[in-house]
Amino acid sequence: MSQQAMQALYELRKDRLLCDATIRLDDGQVFHVHRAILSASSNYFRALFTTTLHGSEKTDVHLPGVNADVLNMLLEYAYLRKLKLNSQNVSAILVTADYLSFLGVIDLCCQYIKSNITPENCLGILKFARDHFCKQLEKEAERYVMRNFVAVAQNSEELLDMESEQLAELVGADELNVKSEEVVWECVLRWINHKPETRKHHIVKLMKNIRLGLLETQFFLENVKEHPFVTKNEACRPVIIETLRFLYDLEMITQKDGEVATPEIARPRVPHEILFAIGGWSGGSPTNFIETYDTRADRWVKVDQVDPTGPRAYHGTAVVGFNIYVIGGFDGMDYFNSCRCFNAVSKTWREIAPMNGRRCYVSVAVLRDLIYAMGGYDGHHRQNTAEKYDYKTNQWTLIAPMNVQRSDASATTLNGKIYITGGFNGQECMSSAEVYDPDINQWTLLTPMRTRRSGVSCIAYHGCIYVIGGFNGISRMCSGEKYSPATNTWAPIPDMYNPRSNFAIEVIDDMIFAIGGFNGVTTIYHVECFDERANEWYEATDMNIYRSALSACVIMGLPNVYDYIHKHRERLMEEKRQKLLAMESQRNANIQVNDINNNNIIIGPVGQNEEDEQMEQMAD
Repeated sequence: MSQQAMQALYELRKDRLLCDATIRLDDGQVFHVHRAILSASSNYFRALFTTTLHGSEKTDVHLPGVNADVLNMLLEYAYLRKLKLNSQNVSAILVTADYLSFLGVIDLCCQYIKSNITPENCLGILKFARDHFCKQLEKEAERYVMRNFVAVAQNSEELLDMESEQLAELVGADELNVKSEEVVWECVLRWINHKPETRKHHIVKLMKNIRLGLLETQFFLENVKEHPFVTKNEACRPVIIETLRFLYDLEMITQKDGEVATPEIARPRVPHEILFAIGGWSGGSPTNFIETYDTRADRWVKVDQVDPTGPRAYHGTAVVGFNIYVIGGFDGMDYFNSCRCFNAVSKTWREIAPMNGRRCYVSVAVLRDLIYAMGGYDGHHRQNTAEKYDYKTNQWTLIAPMNVQRSDASATTLNGKIYITGGFNGQECMSSAEVYDPDINQWTLLTPMRTRRSGVSCIAYHGCIYVIGGFNGISRMCSGEKYSPATNTWAPIPDMYNPRSNFAIEVIDDMIFAIGGFNGVTTIYHVECFDERANEWYEATDMNIYRSALSACVIMGLPNVYDYIHKHRERLMEEKRQKLLAMESQRNANIQVNDINNNNIIIGPVGQNEEDEQMEQMAD
C-alpha cells in the first residue's frame, strides 16, 4: 500500500475509526487497531486473528507484561514502517517484538545493535542474544568478541562479571583472535583480581584453556610459573610440568621415535586474516599458483582454485569485501588490460571490465572501495596515466595523470589519499614519490626518497608510508625507509635479511611481511616480517614455490576461513621434527671423515624417567 494510504489508516486508528479489535495491557490502557494491518506485520497477531480454534472471532486481546510505550512504537511500525531506536529502548523493543513475532522489527533492532557494538558492550549483547534466542545477533556478537578479543580483554567491564565456565569457554576458543597468548593470560589475571579470594581457585581450569605452549619460554617461566596464584595452588603443578615438557622438548624432538603430535597447549588458534599470494614469475615463466598464509600456524597452504584463463605476473591485486581483483600484468607474451575477480567464499573466477590501457608493472591501491591502477608498461611506453574501478558499475574511469611516468612502482593508501613511490621511467630508476587526493583529483610531488627504487614495495603502517627493497640501477637492496606525512620527511628503517625486488608486501598481525621476489641472482621464496615495536625483522616460513613479480592481499573475516588455513594442526610438531631431521641429515652428510678421530663428546638422548625428574625439579 502507498505511504499516503498507510498514513490515513494510522490516523483512523488514532481516531478509533473503522477499528475491529482492541488490545488491553496490564495497566488498563487500551489500543484500538485494525486486525488486517497487525496481521500483515506480526505472525503472532496473524495466528491470533485467523485461527479457527476460537468459538468466535478474536477481537479483544489481553497482552500481559507489555509496556504501553513499546506497543505504541510497534503499532507505529505496523502502520507506517517507522521505528525510532536508541540505546535506551532497543532492548525492550526487541524483547517485545520477539514475543509478538514482529520479524521486521527484530531485524531492525539487531541491525541497530550490530552497528553500535563495541568492546565495552559486546559481551552483554552476546548474553542478551543468547537469552532471547536471537541466533543471527548471537552469531554476530560472538564473531565480534572473537575478532576484537584484545580490546575486550583490556577494556570490558562486562568480562569481570562473567562466570568462570563462560570465561573458560571464551579463552579456550580456537577462533580467539590473539597474536600472543600473553593477552589471554593477562585477561585471566584481570578477571581473578576483580574478586581474588573467591576466584583464585579457578586458575587451574582457566590455565588449561590457555595455549601455554605458545608463550615465550621466558614469559612462561617468569610470569606464569612463578605467579602466586600458581605457586600456591598444588593443582597447577601438572599443567606447569606439561608445559615445561613441551617447551624443552623442542630441543630433543629429533631424538623421539614415532610421530610427534602437537599437544592441546600448543595448538595454534584460527587466524581472522588470510594473506593470499597470487601469480608471479617462477622457473622462467609466469605462474597462476595461489597460496595462503596461516599466521597462527606459520604455514603456507596451496589453493587449488587457480585462474582458469592462465597465469600472469607483474600484476596488482586489490580486495573489496570477499572479492580479490587481479589487475593487468604480463604472461610472457601479452601485456594485459584485462582484469579478473576471485570470490574467496564461492571460490569462483569471473572477468570484469578491462582497463582503458594495458598495464604491466602496474601499481594498485584501494580507497573507499574504489580500485586505482596507476602507471605501468604497455609494451611500448612507461605510463603516467591512472584510472579507477567501481565494482558497483563495473566501469573504469580515467583520473588525473601522475606528474611522472612510472612502471614497477608501488602504491598504498593512508588517511584518505593514495601514495605512489619509485619506479622506472624508461631511462632510470626513480627516487620520486607523489600523493593523490581523490577529493580534488590532483597529484602532488613529495620530498624524494633517500634512494632510487624500482621493483619496490610500499605499504601504509602505523601512520607512515614504508618503502622497502627494490633495484637502484646497480643492485637489489635490503634497505628500507619510511615517510611521515606530518613532516614530509624520510627516515631509514632496519635492513631486511634478504635483498629483493619485485616482491609482494602486506600488513598482517600488525607486522609488515615481505614475500618472495628476486635477489639479483635468483628468484626466492623467502618471507620475513618487520615489527616496528621491536624495530626488527624476523624470518617467517618460506612459501611453497620460488617466485617474483607476484602480488599479495589480505581478506578479513572470511566465513569459510577453514578452507584457507593449515588443516592438520595436530601434525605441526611432526612437520617441525621432519624438517629438523632433514637439516640434521644434511649436516651429517657434510661431516668430513677425519672428524671421527676428534675427541668430541656425544650426549645421548635423555631417558623418559630422567626427563620426568628434570621437569619435576623445574616445576619446583
